Amino acid sequence: MTILKQNKVFSLLGIAMRGHRLVSGELQTLEAIKKGSAMLIMIAEDASPNTAKLFADKCSFYEVPVVTYGTKEELGHAIGKDERASIGICDAGLAEAVRRSIEASQQPFLK
Repeated sequence: MTILKQNKVFSLLGIAMRGHRLVSGELQTLEAIKKGSAMLIMIAEDASPNTAKLFADKCSFYEVPVVTYGTKEELGHAIGKDERASIGICDAGLAEAVRRSIEASQQPFLK
């Protein structure tokens, strides 16, 4: 994964946070899933297996897309907080932009 593409994902998270279109932390993220306001859930790659399973199950039940991306430290830093294992994006446009950026960051460069 290139640093430039990774930075775009984290920049979008910062924009979502400043626009109050993001929730973080287990309780707030679960609440957003249940209320239907979460459009995309991000789980840190180093989140505990219990946390990953909890969010995978909740997102499956409530039909909310979920991705695993970045570390807890990286996710927290991107939104100006301490470490975060889970983030919920509550804006459809930003959620789609983040999803596209993650997919692009996982694609190999074409020469």
